[in-house]
Amino acid sequence: MEYTIDNIEEVKFYHQEPIQIRFNDVDVLGHVNNGIQLNYFDYGKVKYFQTLKQKQIDWHDSELVIVNLNVDFCCPIFMGDDIVVKTKVYSIGKKSLKLLQVLYDEKSKQVKSICHCVMCGFDVKTNTSVLISDEWKQLIKSFEKNI
Repeated sequence: MEYTIDNIEEVKFYHQEPIQIRFNDVDVLGHVNNGIQLNYFDYGKVKYFQTLKQKQIDWHDSELVIVNLNVDFCCPIFMGDDIVVKTKVYSIGKKSLKLLQVLYDEKSKQVKSICHCVMCGFDVKTNTSVLISDEWKQLIKSFEKNI
């Protein structure tokens, strides 16, 4: 399923993290720069996977890498907004998985940005794609409940 601003409210997210907006994140127009929002999505992914593993992850031994990223910037984010990044895996294949993330303003109840991300299994030592481990699959399926 393709998630858009029209149907994103139907999605059940089990993970969210608050975002601290910093002065350097804001551009001359007074809103958070679109490039900075990618950092917010990355932070959400890291916290999501740490929650699943219940520990810090050594990304030098990463088993997953981003291979595709698409972002819809729906509304500007301003310094005073109360932003959280919501993250969920909604599809798992043999070598890849699909994540959905939103930047959401808790005060205004507005979706600010929507990110679709594809990650693939990856072996850092051989620099090649690999199957997603059964461990990751089980952790994700247990956490998401509806995959």
